[in-house]
Amino acid sequence: MSSGFVNGGVSFWYADDGLPAVREPLAGDGTADVVIVGGGYTGLWTAYYLKKAAPDLRVTLLEQRFCGYGASGRNGGWLYNGIAGRDRYAALHGHEAAVRLQRAMNDTVAEVVRVTEEEGIDADVVAGGVLEVARTPAQLARLKDFHAHELSYGERDRELYGARETAERVRVAGAVGSTWTPHGARVHPVKLVKGLAAAVEALGVRVHESTPVTEVLAGRAVTPYGTVRAPYVLRCTEGFTAALKGEKRTWLPMNSSMIATEPLSAGQWAAVGWEGREALGDMAHAYMYAQRTADGRIALGGRGVPYRFGSRTDNDGRTQRETVAALREILVGFFPALAGVRVAHAWSGVLGVPRDWCATVTLDRGSGLGWAGGYVGSGVATANLAGRTLRDLVLLDSGRGGNTGLTVLPWVGHKVRRWEPEPLRWLGVQGMYATYRAADRRESASHSAGSSRLARLADRVAGRH
Repeated sequence: MSSGFVNGGVSFWYADDGLPAVREPLAGDGTADVVIVGGGYTGLWTAYYLKKAAPDLRVTLLEQRFCGYGASGRNGGWLYNGIAGRDRYAALHGHEAAVRLQRAMNDTVAEVVRVTEEEGIDADVVAGGVLEVARTPAQLARLKDFHAHELSYGERDRELYGARETAERVRVAGAVGSTWTPHGARVHPVKLVKGLAAAVEALGVRVHESTPVTEVLAGRAVTPYGTVRAPYVLRCTEGFTAALKGEKRTWLPMNSSMIATEPLSAGQWAAVGWEGREALGDMAHAYMYAQRTADGRIALGGRGVPYRFGSRTDNDGRTQRETVAALREILVGFFPALAGVRVAHAWSGVLGVPRDWCATVTLDRGSGLGWAGGYVGSGVATANLAGRTLRDLVLLDSGRGGNTGLTVLPWVGHKVRRWEPEPLRWLGVQGMYATYRAADRRESASHSAGSSRLARLADRVAGRH
């Protein structure tokens, strides 16, 4: 890599906006009405909405490093309306129930933007929607199916484009079509999480950082510095859930990696287009995701090394050189005019994947234990819906509120089996992504409009369908 290249350091977003001053750790045993484990988007949104609804509630939030250290400070900045597991929820609870879930996600994008404005959080938000492109005949067939499928869930404002209309938005090499939804925005993940943490503290939430929770039990969260007891203990740990006692096989910590280029010149941007600042994705099986940053870079991500044996997580985002090279190859494949552009930063992080690939939110009314997550990479917006739903569930259970439109959504209370023990877990995930990549290569070489049977095999192995 060239001089000036940064590998890890948590993420480019922290290099850009600075690491936060770490808040004080827990100083001993304590009590609260609600204790929240995890200082990412889910935990912070839950704390925010609880204190907004019931200012007298004593809410304590415990974070092992600093707020936004995990996926909330490392993601691609896609605030969009996708939610993991919607089709399965339609099969389990009926199509209309899944339509209600999708409408709630559509509204969630606007809700996050509203709160950033109300709280004065400057998170570089540009509501340009989401553009997903197809570059092969097989991808185009999947894109058309995907577009029709989204319309069936009530998304009437989605648009389908051909090659010319796609190029008018973003000039992706070889793009033969795309689908665009207005329910999406580009954000700066760290500016959002820092602003949200400050807003939560201003509301009176006690936030303790450098405080790892080792065990979550009914009525208490255990840390090396003391135990916080509360009627409600909410686990909001996403990709780090496997580190908690008894949760090793609950959600798999799937790895995702990103690169950020140096700022592009005016001439380079003229070659790329992208004036609408849409979040950009594709229809490959091993898909990519990207944004045009506020300071004129391209931040682009993909899977990299998908999973570490034993559900281990990375060391402050350090990324293998082969992954950086593979992501740069995707960048130049999409935008050949950027062949000479330098990669300035690379980083990685983990996201939570349940065995059936379904995001869920739950409050057990007997024990007071709650949790939300399993977003499978769609957490920037979904965490907000989860936070509002956990708020409503706590208020319902404590007699402060009744059922709402959120408490009866089909993802509430969903149960899923645990992941297989090692080495089956590692072998399965490695094989799945190797198969997806092989399927992409086969589709690119064959020019067939049919999706590779390899991808369908990988879907069945993964439990995604």
